Amino acid sequence: MTIPDTLLEQTYAYLQQFLTEERLRKIEHFSAQSSDFVLPVMEDVYQFRNAAAIVRSSEACGFHKIVALQKHNVFNPNLEVTKGADTWVEVEKLPARIESLKEIRQRGYKIVAVSPEKNATLLPNFRIDEPIALTFGTEWEGISEEILDFADETLMIPMYGFTQSFNVSVAAAICLYELKQKLVKTQTPHLLNDEKRLRLKIRWAVNSIRSGGEILERYLCAGGL
Repeated sequence: MTIPDTLLEQTYAYLQQFLTEERLRKIEHFSAQSSDFVLPVMEDVYQFRNAAAIVRSSEACGFHKIVALQKHNVFNPNLEVTKGADTWVEVEKLPARIESLKEIRQRGYKIVAVSPEKNATLLPNFRIDEPIALTFGTEWEGISEEILDFADETLMIPMYGFTQSFNVSVAAAICLYELKQKLVKTQTPHLLNDEKRLRLKIRWAVNSIRSGGEILERYLCAGGL
């Protein structure tokens, strides 16, 4: 159920009564640092530990949404590995086809594929001055040719040994952390606007409350929605 903009403030205020002071303080603090300027996009990841590690790294870097492009595999993070990060990170699951990336591009994202191909820019030299959908490939095959051809740009992590690739979850952690540092150091405006932040706080509050979804639904229905 989508909450109208006019009801966001009062809905969040209502949910606060079910939260501890500590949880409310953390929601306020970390939502203020959240960003959707970098949107991690995972192409058909099949190892649940990798899926979990990616969710955990995204949350740690303040990027609280991931898109999972699914074809042969379901993006199903291992809860022991996420360490609770799945509570805070929204995972949007889309079909692994170009139409999904077109939809993401229409949301205002530049499609950046993490791959050494197509004259890739080295991560230390990469300039991030607009929202990007940072796209990672499968564990064994990497980014598909179809996505490589569709991407606006490619990005690669410099390698200094015989091994010429990182595990996908490690690559995601390196890229997300480095890009977050670039945004902070250059003071690029990248944090959520007020409406997005409020919606995020409501989602976090609901996820923090036992039967939170049911409580929210009853409240909204009582309000005439």
